[in-house]
Amino acid sequence: MLDVNKQSIAPIDSDFSSPAEALTTYINIVRRQFPTILLIIACTTALGLIYLFTATPKFTATARMVIDTHKFQLFQQQGSGLGDIAIDPAMTETQVEILKSENISLAVIKDLHLTDDPEFVGPGSGLIGAVFGLVSSIFSSDERASDFELTRKALEKFEKLEDIKRVGLTYVMDINFISVDAEKSARIANGIADAYITDQLEAKYQSTRRASVWLQDRIKELRTQATGAQRAVVAFREKNNIVDTGGRLMTEQQLAESNSQMIIARGDSAAAKARLDRINDIMKQDIPDASVTDALQNQTIVKLRGQYVDIAAKEADWASKYGKNHLAVVNLRNQMAEIVRNIKDELSHIQQAYKSDYDIALTREQSIKNSLANVVSESQLTNQAQVQLRELDSNAQTYQAMYDNFLQAYMQATQQQSFPITESRVISSASRPLRKSHPKTLIVLGITLAGGMMLSFGAAMFREMSDKVFRTSGQVKDVLGVDCLAVLPIVKSPAIKVAPVDDRARAEFARQRIIARTDKLFWCVVDSPFSRFTEAVRSIKVATDVNGMLKENKVIAVTSSLPNEGKTTVAANFAQLIAHAGGRVLLVDLDLRNPSLSRGLSPDSKGLIDVIAGKLALEDAIWIDRSTNLSLLPSGATSKMLHTNEILSSSIMKKLFETLRAKYDYVIVDLPPLAPVVDARSTTNIIDSYVFVIEWGKTKLDLVEHNLSVAAGIYDRLLGVVLNKADSNIMGRYEGYHGNYYYNKYYARYGYAE
Repeated sequence: MLDVNKQSIAPIDSDFSSPAEALTTYINIVRRQFPTILLIIACTTALGLIYLFTATPKFTATARMVIDTHKFQLFQQQGSGLGDIAIDPAMTETQVEILKSENISLAVIKDLHLTDDPEFVGPGSGLIGAVFGLVSSIFSSDERASDFELTRKALEKFEKLEDIKRVGLTYVMDINFISVDAEKSARIANGIADAYITDQLEAKYQSTRRASVWLQDRIKELRTQATGAQRAVVAFREKNNIVDTGGRLMTEQQLAESNSQMIIARGDSAAAKARLDRINDIMKQDIPDASVTDALQNQTIVKLRGQYVDIAAKEADWASKYGKNHLAVVNLRNQMAEIVRNIKDELSHIQQAYKSDYDIALTREQSIKNSLANVVSESQLTNQAQVQLRELDSNAQTYQAMYDNFLQAYMQATQQQSFPITESRVISSASRPLRKSHPKTLIVLGITLAGGMMLSFGAAMFREMSDKVFRTSGQVKDVLGVDCLAVLPIVKSPAIKVAPVDDRARAEFARQRIIARTDKLFWCVVDSPFSRFTEAVRSIKVATDVNGMLKENKVIAVTSSLPNEGKTTVAANFAQLIAHAGGRVLLVDLDLRNPSLSRGLSPDSKGLIDVIAGKLALEDAIWIDRSTNLSLLPSGATSKMLHTNEILSSSIMKKLFETLRAKYDYVIVDLPPLAPVVDARSTTNIIDSYVFVIEWGKTKLDLVEHNLSVAAGIYDRLLGVVLNKADSNIMGRYEGYHGNYYYNKYYARYGYAE
């Protein structure tokens, strides 16, 4: 039974089991959509070529500048340092932005008179520029633009054409300028470098000039302040009789010594307090742990602890042997308690000694603290004059240092004003470029080619995803779960020849006329026995015979989803092939709604309906083609017949087919399509197996899935699927072994005609 929820096979599967499988899938997509891919790539490449031929060539000139760090460092050593900072990456990027600034650009525009250049104030070059100029001339007024407007327009175009960037992590900067004139591009690039150097020199000159004026006024103020501060120091020394004997007073020495003693005394007190706290904690334990230094060195405590350990071990041993309440065990526990009391007595002696040491340390600390307080009190009184003296001396030194620094800066600023220098210099002037820089032929062609490939592959993927029709035998297997019996190429009816004069040829011509009068496609396997079409029909015959080995397979019906998919042609040629090979075969037209087989082969004959109605014997209703011995049972008169499905499922029809089974080796039945009518679903009681015809590249996947899912009886007896009307030229791109190459090679070798 067909699973209606099964997903149709997609052109691209995202879950590839291996990279090789993914590569194969993409190669197959390219092969199938190769004409589309080739057309899109050709169109994009043509657009690129058109652009290359119509675009105005542009030239790029490059001047190179460097920030001379050695000269800058020398200038820093000799200079005042005002307004100059160390060179770092941020400084270099700042210089790049200065080169891009409007001041530099306007200076170049003014020096080179670019406001009179059509390249900067005109509509532009190339086809787009010409169109823009034409539109501007139509809609713009005749008034001439002002100088300000021309300058801003030239500046806007100038900034688009310049490109200034730092070279890697160096201090070198490239100044690039693009122009339609090679000489002009070099001239403007050099002009930018010259304008930048001039701007730097002017900026340094103005900076040093302003610094010199400010420094003169500041030096006068500092000279007066420094002189007054020095006089105040001398007057204070004379007034307080302070003589400098090394810069330190006696009270300062006493204060330092007392402070040192205070630190030592506090350390001793803290140590004594820690020992006392530790021995107090030990005394609170039931079994004191004598872990202090004096206890560990006390021979009595050491001996008692040894005795306690020995008795405790013996008590544990005897308790396990004689029980905890044995008199000897109780006696040992009493001895252990006595030893613990003796240890505590010894530790209490040590505790008293520690308490005495702590009291002594506290007393000494308090004594030194009182002495230090007295020294501090005396120092506060005696050092007031020294504090004031230090403050006055510090002020005097500060004013003098500031005066010296500003005086040195003023001298250097005066030198810089006389000889301004810049840390930047040109290391490579721009020269006339020999080759155009825009458009780059290889890059444009590469971009158009790459863009064409991506666009074409995207279009190919879109076509693959939207191609929801049957094109390959593998698709049939994956979607429907049945075998594809054959792929029939599309065939055309040959032209009818002019009537000959001799009898033998006249007989053949008469046959041709009969065939032409009906439908030439019904005799393809007879007229072209070595064609690819005939070989494909033979594969249906082989599948039928193989299936007949497993079960009875005499009555074989041919149907499809829609009309005009070629089911009647397949049924007729299948029957013709069996008959031409000598088999007893009957071709039955059960398409009672549209009996195209009967109209093509026996339009005026009575047939199946007359036999069912009892108006005609079976033998009289069968028409035989003498050229192939094919027996045909036409449908008969079926116009305006109602309830044809009831006729097909009737018991009379079943008895008729039982008679046909006994009389013929094969009964080939042409059924109506599944989608328009329900007649085919009523034939499951008389048909052994079904051949389902699908028009290649046209019938939708979901339509076939739906029709077979609602016709469970047909799907269960489905012998296989036939893809009909396949284009051999296109088919080779989907399945190479179905293309023309192998067949044409075989036919050319053995001289067979299609």
